[in-house]
Amino acid sequence: MFVLSLLGTVFLICPYGGELRDPLRESGMMCYQCRKFHLGLCYDVMKSCKLKHKQSCATENFYTLTSKGQSMYHYSKLSCMTNCEDINFLGFDKRTELICCKHSSYCNLPDGV
Repeated sequence: MFVLSLLGTVFLICPYGGELRDPLRESGMMCYQCRKFHLGLCYDVMKSCKLKHKQSCATENFYTLTSKGQSMYHYSKLSCMTNCEDINFLGFDKRTELICCKHSSYCNLPDGV
């Protein structure tokens, strides 16, 4: 009797047949995937990618720098990225902004660009 109650407890705690699973992986979180996205259009083939372990939806915004040092938006790249962290890269003639999210499916669509 004790064995049956113990077995029942295991199935209540681990509903996947006693196997621990990552809830993010099981949720089916999806992201947009496009190599060149600009002003609401994908100039490549718009695809989707499913988040895997340690991944986030990513938006890479590419800017060119003017002679006065101002950033002019050029295009974005949408993808699923492993170990993604929000960051800005500044070079001599371009700036790249990386934005990561995983709060909802398809959260990597750029705002206002």
